[in-house]
Amino acid sequence: MKEAYRTLFCFVVTRSPNVCAVQKLIGTNRKYFTNCKQWYQRKICGKSTVISYECCPGYEKVPGEKGCPAALPLSNIYETLGVVGSATTQLYSDRSNLRPDIEGPGSFTIFAPSNEAWASLPAETLDSLVSNVNIELLNALRYHMVNKRVLTDDLKHGTTLNSMYQDLPIQIHHYPNGIVTVNCARLLKADHHATNGVVHVIDKVIATTTNSIQHIIETEESLETLRAAVAASDLNSLLESEGQYTLLAPTNEAFEKIPRETLNRILGDPEALRAAVNRFDRVQLFQLDSPDFFGCGYGRHVDMAERVAIIAGLTMETLEGTTLDVGCSGEELTLNGKPIIANKDVLATNGVIHFVNELLIPDSAKTLFELAQESEVSKSMDFFRQAGLSSHLTGSERVTLLAPVNDVFKDGLPVVDSNMKKLLLNHIVRDQLSSKYLYHGQKLQTLGDKELRVFVYRNNLCIENACIAAHDKRGRFGTLFSMDKMLTPPSGSVMDVLKADHRFSTLVAAIQSAGLTENLNRPGTFTVFAPTNEAFRAMPQGELNKLMGNAKELANILKFHVADEILVSGAVNALVRLKSLQGDKLEVSMKNNVIHINKEPVAESDIMATNGVIYAVNSVLQPQASRPQERGDEPADPALEIFKQASALSKVSQRNPRLAPVYSRLLARMKENSGGF
Repeated sequence: MKEAYRTLFCFVVTRSPNVCAVQKLIGTNRKYFTNCKQWYQRKICGKSTVISYECCPGYEKVPGEKGCPAALPLSNIYETLGVVGSATTQLYSDRSNLRPDIEGPGSFTIFAPSNEAWASLPAETLDSLVSNVNIELLNALRYHMVNKRVLTDDLKHGTTLNSMYQDLPIQIHHYPNGIVTVNCARLLKADHHATNGVVHVIDKVIATTTNSIQHIIETEESLETLRAAVAASDLNSLLESEGQYTLLAPTNEAFEKIPRETLNRILGDPEALRAAVNRFDRVQLFQLDSPDFFGCGYGRHVDMAERVAIIAGLTMETLEGTTLDVGCSGEELTLNGKPIIANKDVLATNGVIHFVNELLIPDSAKTLFELAQESEVSKSMDFFRQAGLSSHLTGSERVTLLAPVNDVFKDGLPVVDSNMKKLLLNHIVRDQLSSKYLYHGQKLQTLGDKELRVFVYRNNLCIENACIAAHDKRGRFGTLFSMDKMLTPPSGSVMDVLKADHRFSTLVAAIQSAGLTENLNRPGTFTVFAPTNEAFRAMPQGELNKLMGNAKELANILKFHVADEILVSGAVNALVRLKSLQGDKLEVSMKNNVIHINKEPVAESDIMATNGVIYAVNSVLQPQASRPQERGDEPADPALEIFKQASALSKVSQRNPRLAPVYSRLLARMKENSGGF
């Protein structure tokens, strides 16, 4: 709501004649002409800003009038440079003998670096430009010029302009939020009209680009290891070709940080190496709207880019499913929260390079163990390692790992014995899967030769009793599923499981007496709310004896405890209703992390069987028609209920004559239900 009000206020204020919003960075002298899309966040890279309003360039206030209605007379480009805050460009134009051109007739556009932009140049660079041999300075300024009038509306995203220095191209990006850049320099003050053209003030001195990305890689000493990786992955021709690419170039230092075993594995696997160096899909890249620098864009090493300007953090999911966080902290550009950009905005004829001091290995080049490092399943990896199963998770075997999250082991890892190793083998599924292709009823084969079932619910995707807790991580050969608990593969039919558990001996006898044994042995999809021996002992002895002696009534009661669909606990949030085999509805709910059936707490959940799932309950559930009434065993009497209402209403009607007709109708109903008393 605040954002909407701010945007509306911005719109109303800037609708005044020739009024521009100005965003000033607190603690600096830097300010930017901005728009409603940009300033409502009130921050640039975590730094607070204040918004003020002033006359747009070329206009001034008139006493008693709204806004800035008076247009100032135009002057030539040279004089305009001094007015718009680019006096240093004006000075260098004079020193380099460019002044006669920009004072004289013509139609030019100049992207004029601000005074601060010139001051931020390295001293040796500035000295070489402004030395006695002014041809370098003249050429540099001509590279900032175009031999025609170009306004911001003409600066289309992804286009190039031919500069007035050897027609070398200037790259233009115009983003949806209004930010415009030329060779990664942002327009600070745009569209200053002059008699012989237009002036745009920018925040950088832009440099000519004559080398391709591949040429820069070949000549830069700090990219020697990357140079070998690019050659091994057969990407040289791509990086020499025309196009617009963004390269996050890992330096030699970045490669040295990778464990030697991991690096050798990637360098020796062409597909993993290609994944680490290049992805061919288009992804959205980002430009950092910082007052001190611009990140022209970034991708995971080589990416074809549509660049998007940002002024705050942003999370991006690439087409391969990897999530990347790009942001800024003060004067530093961050990737996944880390300030790892060592050198930014190295422009090439076919894109831009950012040097990074960490190697960003995509998930698609990692082993399962590498996927799990510093993740929510890291304890599971220790568990599998202790069980001697590392070879399945580091080699070239195509598998899917069902790894319980760390919270499952908050009390420590269980002891690894032969049974536990078998159980862990049943957490490794043959074949590399993706959860988006799983379907209800699907059967999965494990390395422990068990068959696991997939259950798809409205709010969860489960494999047996465990549900997927996070998005997949797909590695080079394996996929990682984070699970909310340890799996318990089924080990027999419902009847087999009940017979093997001493808590259900009375229930087993009841099922056999009622003739339901075959039903619960056959293939099916049952959910059984199984009363324990304790539940039967809690019944009055006479009632229990009567129930056990009536096979028909016993079968009816037992069928009320069974539903013909599998519902594991992970599918229950507020309330789920199941139809029992008896016909009445069962209400399954979750309260304080405990499953309840018809408001009775469940003693144990998710006891898996090959034909269903069992919940242990400490009470015998009663269908609606079999539940005892409020007055002991006395049957419900409609006439009695009406009499209660009529008696209460009689007292009220004596005080309020308007209720007498209602009282009369109730008496008539009493006579109908009682046969006239």
